[in-house]
Amino acid sequence: MTDADVDGAHIASLLMTFFFREMATLVDNGHLFLALPPLYRLTQGEVTLYARDDPHREVLMATAFNGRGKVEISRFKGLGEMPARFLRATTMDPAQRTLLRVVVPPRADRRRSNSRARASVAPKSSSKP
Repeated sequence: MTDADVDGAHIASLLMTFFFREMATLVDNGHLFLALPPLYRLTQGEVTLYARDDPHREVLMATAFNGRGKVEISRFKGLGEMPARFLRATTMDPAQRTLLRVVVPPRADRRRSNSRARASVAPKSSSKP
């Protein structure tokens, strides 16, 4: 689990490289996942929703809120800024969390496509994970 921003994506790519090189069997067996914490918390009255990134926030603003009353938007700058109760409710709760399984190409293709595999899995700050 890393921050939901560009820096977090970079750290995730470094961690995937470590697991790829040092624990290849773990990755081969499909046991490496990335937890995706939300970047935004949106609240209007009693309704609270979490957005992964800017496009997801815009979709939620257009569809989930009624337009009456102010929507309070909190941006988490990093996991250290996120209160433990929000982290528990979004990223740690098996019923609510979003996980990405890291999948790599067959062994013969790994050396050539290692950087492409990392780039395709690491989310960018402005796109959906």
